[in-house]
Amino acid sequence: MRSWIHTRLGQVLGLLLVGLLMVPLLAACGSDDGDAGSDEPREVTVGLGFVPNIQFAPFYVADAKGYYDEAGLDVTFNHHAAGSDLFGPLVAGDEDVLMAGGDEVAQGRSNNLPLVYVAEVFRKYPVGLIVPEDSDIQSVADLAGRKVGIPGPFGATYIGLLALLESAGLTENDVTVESVGFTQPAALISGQVDAIMGYVNNEPIQLDELGMATRVFPVSEVTPLVANGIVALEETLDGDAEMVEAFVAATLRGVEYTNDNPDEAVEIAKDFVPSLTEQAQLDNAARVLAASIPLWEADRPMGAVADGAWQMTIDFLRERSLLPGDSAVEADSIYTDEYLPGE
Repeated sequence: MRSWIHTRLGQVLGLLLVGLLMVPLLAACGSDDGDAGSDEPREVTVGLGFVPNIQFAPFYVADAKGYYDEAGLDVTFNHHAAGSDLFGPLVAGDEDVLMAGGDEVAQGRSNNLPLVYVAEVFRKYPVGLIVPEDSDIQSVADLAGRKVGIPGPFGATYIGLLALLESAGLTENDVTVESVGFTQPAALISGQVDAIMGYVNNEPIQLDELGMATRVFPVSEVTPLVANGIVALEETLDGDAEMVEAFVAATLRGVEYTNDNPDEAVEIAKDFVPSLTEQAQLDNAARVLAASIPLWEADRPMGAVADGAWQMTIDFLRERSLLPGDSAVEADSIYTDEYLPGE
């Protein structure tokens, strides 16, 4: 009897030991499944370089229509305050991707920031020269001897002015450039200047609502400077390429849907732009969106930069000493199309 009991006890203890050994093994298997994150969305913080605005509608649409969710992404938008450091949050790791202009990216890269532009959202450089409709300025060449208002000698409006002047065989010395801050419409209406540089989807609409009809000479018609698009750090591309690819694809779906459904896009934007509460504001947003859509459309694949545009942008900035840093800026390192759908 005692022998049987000892034998039976040994069998039970053996089974218990096997069971105890299996627990960590099974736990490890379960842990592997959890680490794969198949059911957990990847949290992504997106830097948008301005306060909430209808011009970010493609991002809002991609979020509201579930495109980011379908891509396995849990997206948070981080709108920057006016005058804040554009690249600071990205470099600090507080943002994963960022919306920025091509000229801004080139200047950041020249200051040794490891920025890479991965997809174009604005297909056309969004600024232009704006004159009253009844002005005798019928071409950019007519600016000779005239006063042009800009916010200051910086940013897209200044770069755009230089590009337009060059296209007409002029330089800054042929015109009087006045820094008027971000009050270009008021400066034009008051007669302080003869023309202003502004965003083609913004200042002309402001001026029209103030009672002044205008004409616009877009920079995009004279030179293909790279406009605003999606930017990431080199280390993000090395370590989280799938996230970047998924984000780009979902955002470009948002661009396409916005282009095709502008009225719905305005309604969606109400949940993201706190100022869109009154009908007048919604009407203005609809006008800005209608003027923005042509800037998002082009006869090339979604997200792709025009051939040679990056080299032209870099050369243009370098020749005017607008790449202030010591680092060399090369087109093949600042831009890649590897993260575009179908690439």
